Amino acid sequence: MPSGIDFHIDFQDTDEAGRWRAINDGVMGGVSQGGMQFAAGIGVFTGRLSLDHGGGFASVRREPGDPALGDARGVRLRVRGDGRTYQLRLRTDRLFEGAAYRARFTTTGEWQSLDLSWGDFEAVFRGRRLEDAPPLAPQDIRQFGFLIADRREGDFRLEIATLEALA
Repeated sequence: MPSGIDFHIDFQDTDEAGRWRAINDGVMGGVSQGGMQFAAGIGVFTGRLSLDHGGGFASVRREPGDPALGDARGVRLRVRGDGRTYQLRLRTDRLFEGAAYRARFTTTGEWQSLDLSWGDFEAVFRGRRLEDAPPLAPQDIRQFGFLIADRREGDFRLEIATLEALA
């Protein structure tokens, strides 16, 4: 990678498990379950989505530390999912609490390398687009996360091999 870009999450790093936390719809009365597990050098975002009690989302988040993404064009994911649509969510201090920049991607059941440029991300709050939000500034990213909120009840599984800066 060129100088100025030094960001790579590798799930073979044994310390990675302690860096992720789950935030599910229970914070709003829902009963969905989700979390990050680690197996065979990959992260596995897995759980069960429920629409009961006004619910319908599950997510995991990770503080990136000092990601040094200012010179990157975006991020690259290596994922395998269950055919459902997920979101990569980025948080910055430029948006108010609870808002994030999201890029949606649909999985195929096979391993995929997905390149997401910064322009693929839109600012949202509780699923609604924020029309007047500032554009995503990669140097301001303070948190990465994955979210599922596709309005389909049932089990979900997203395997993540890597998440890295796109040079």
